[in-house]
Amino acid sequence: MPSESPFPTGAGAGAITDVGGIEVGHFSDSRRPTGCTVVLARDGAVAGVDVRGAAPGTRETDLLEPGNLVQQVHAVMLAGGSAWGLAAADGAVRWLEAQGVGLDVRYGRLPIVPAAVLFDLPVGDARIRPDADAGHAACQAASAQAPAEGNVGAGSGALVGKLFGIDRAMKGGIGSASVRVGELTVGALIACNALGDVLDPDTGHLLAGARTADGLQLLDTRRALLRGELSRPLLAGTNTTIGVIATNAALTKVQANRLATVGHDGLARAINPVHTMSDGDTLFALATGRVPVAPDAPGMTLLGVMAAEAVARATVRAVRAARTVQVAGADGTPMRFPCAADLGLAGSAHP
Repeated sequence: MPSESPFPTGAGAGAITDVGGIEVGHFSDSRRPTGCTVVLARDGAVAGVDVRGAAPGTRETDLLEPGNLVQQVHAVMLAGGSAWGLAAADGAVRWLEAQGVGLDVRYGRLPIVPAAVLFDLPVGDARIRPDADAGHAACQAASAQAPAEGNVGAGSGALVGKLFGIDRAMKGGIGSASVRVGELTVGALIACNALGDVLDPDTGHLLAGARTADGLQLLDTRRALLRGELSRPLLAGTNTTIGVIATNAALTKVQANRLATVGHDGLARAINPVHTMSDGDTLFALATGRVPVAPDAPGMTLLGVMAAEAVARATVRAVRAARTVQVAGADGTPMRFPCAADLGLAGSAHP
């Protein structure tokens, strides 16, 4: 048996809201498993982004390029609903404007709200997607408390392990974690809807993913592919893991973009395969600037290690906090997506 993971769990794992100035709010739709999650930085945060999956659905990512004008953002929206879910960001813009938050453009304050979406349309009625009202509601619910995890917000309809068919997938979700070294804090919030399996990076223990034909065990997607088992035909973009890394460090846009890039190391440790042609894996990085960081390489190296660790931990927590769902498929047939706990895979680290 694999040894127990040293990953902190429960309250000891921390959350992205451990970073001062960061708030998180969820909206979960009661009509089907879908929703959205907002990460607020009302005072503004220097931001970066890195898109590694080949099928992303995003908004306002170009402005995060270091050479472009805007220096700070005021929120990041994560949503289900595929590209339709990008409308949730409009609700965040509306809510932030009402609070007087945004970039002064002379004629008003314009909130800057990048966004990314994941594909959760197979889980229930695909005509129900997060919209502007959903994004507005997520902002109203936001606080600096540790956010709920599992089947909430952008993780409501998330699934993992779909390479051998949706009927053999398992429930994904949303998770958060943080890492502290001295005065520096780095937190992550990850909505895991991966094509691949999720594993504990410290033990190699598979936690959730594609199941065997009888549905009772994990197949191990990586090994199945390497021994020649054929996967099902895939529609591009029907998966995707999205998330936000936040730190209290003072960073430039160049450094924030680098932090988002290195954060993908955490996804690669916890998801296999990752960054596929059918995933739109996207990570944002927010820096609130409350703690100065030496401009030399060692300072950024430490932050990068912390970011990758927080991302990996948050990804693990996303599936450990998930709960089984049963919905009607497109043809009315019941579809059941078990969680790691149902298969006895969450282990003693279940939050």
